[in-house]
Amino acid sequence: MSRSLLIIIFMLFFVFMISPISSSRSFPTEVAGAGDGGFAEAPVYLNGRECPVSEKKDSEIASDTSLVHVAMTLDGEYLRGSMAAVNSVLRHTSCPENVFFHFIVSDSGEPNPRELAFIVKSSFPSLAFNLYPFDAKPVKRLISSSIRKALDNPLNYARSYLSDILKPTINRVIYLDSDVIVVDDIQKLWSITLTNSRVIGAPVYCNANITKYFTDDFWFDSKLSNVFKGKRSRPCYFNTGVMVMDLGRWREGNYRERIEKWMEIQRREKRIYELGSLPPFLLCFGGDVEPIDHRWNQHGLGGHNVRNSCRNLHPGPVSLLHWSGKGKPWTRLDGGFPCPIDHLWAPYDLRRTHRQNLRDRQR
Repeated sequence: MSRSLLIIIFMLFFVFMISPISSSRSFPTEVAGAGDGGFAEAPVYLNGRECPVSEKKDSEIASDTSLVHVAMTLDGEYLRGSMAAVNSVLRHTSCPENVFFHFIVSDSGEPNPRELAFIVKSSFPSLAFNLYPFDAKPVKRLISSSIRKALDNPLNYARSYLSDILKPTINRVIYLDSDVIVVDDIQKLWSITLTNSRVIGAPVYCNANITKYFTDDFWFDSKLSNVFKGKRSRPCYFNTGVMVMDLGRWREGNYRERIEKWMEIQRREKRIYELGSLPPFLLCFGGDVEPIDHRWNQHGLGGHNVRNSCRNLHPGPVSLLHWSGKGKPWTRLDGGFPCPIDHLWAPYDLRRTHRQNLRDRQR
């Protein structure tokens, strides 16, 4: 038996046998949604006795600072991934009723915001969440083409606008990409302290070559490349698909405007990077990110950014799996060519046809 297969078997055991002691759940008995595109209703995840109870009214709950606030995007292409990600967060957290989701959606996409709200509510009837229509027109004028078309979707840039989209009373949020699975208590990620007035926290990877994320035109222009001088630490790569963000400090530092400035240079002056929404974050925060344990972003599981390829887990413990890269687990599973790691994503999939196929195989 190969080492990769042994790791997958162990992870599947971990996912299902080691669940949070303080949370309880019942399992679904019916299916929400219609037709082949419907999603099953998720289990009902309930708080344990030791979980704090919010004293806010329903109209104020979205701003309750005692809750864990999670921001994600929702769209037709990645909806299946987002639903699985939400399911994983709730399954493994100790206080699932104390997690509030903020979903950013295109104001002109399909499904439309009302349809997306219905889909989420059907699969998670008791979920606390808000939907925020995102006007893509302003950011579209700043987006330049990247190495993969999917990276040019305006919703990829919504993370830069969270401080404007969410209420000013929300000063802290966890941002998650749609192609992640959380297999640990998200309360642990929420509790991380951002020291020295840092604005964001994320796993950082100083063994990665950060120079490759920018063009020669950038590095040969000292007015631009000097942005990394005077940083508190060596500028290192970090993945923006998992971030703890202090929105209060973000607003104070006008980081949305700083990111837009780099996008304007890229769009109107010279091409200084190739990879979508990530490089502006590296330019603004590289060398000034609160380092978080690598277990919170086992990224790159989708393989190469241009070609589909399989990758194994990185060595060490795992709290979050991230299928960044071209290959997505739902696509590979449906196509009949999954990578071994994709079988760790499958148990969280709420797609109706997938769950029926699982039941059929178990008979």
